[in-house]
Formats: sequence, C-alpha cells, structure tokens
Amino acid sequence: MARAMFEYTKTVLTKVSFNSELFCRELEKSLKRLLPYEVDELIIWLKQFTANKPELYVCMNLIK
Repeated sequence: MARAMFEYTKTVLTKVSFNSELFCRELEKSLKRLLPYEVDELIIWLKQFTANKPELYVCMNLIK
C-alpha cells in the first residue's frame, strides 16, 4: 500500500508540473504523507525529473 502512495505521488507531480505553484503545493503535501525512506526516494526522483525544468527549481527548497 505504501508503495502505491509513492507511485501516486510521482504521477500527480508529473501531471501538475506545468504549473510551479501547483507542483510546490503537491510536493509539500507528499512530503507530509510519505514515509521517511519514500521521501528519500522522492528526492532522488525529483532531482532527475527537474533536471531540465528550471521553472520547478523553486520547489526544491521544500526538500531541504
């Protein structure tokens, strides 16, 4: 079940990546919902996902 939440989070973040405000909001929610080891995995995924999306770099401040 927990793995399903992680995959769902990635799906949602992918779908809202067109808007940096929505992306930040959804990222903030996901950081509260996911388990600590899933947050670590999400951070790795985020670094790869936002590598070519400079408009989403602002949201990366939430993970620090």
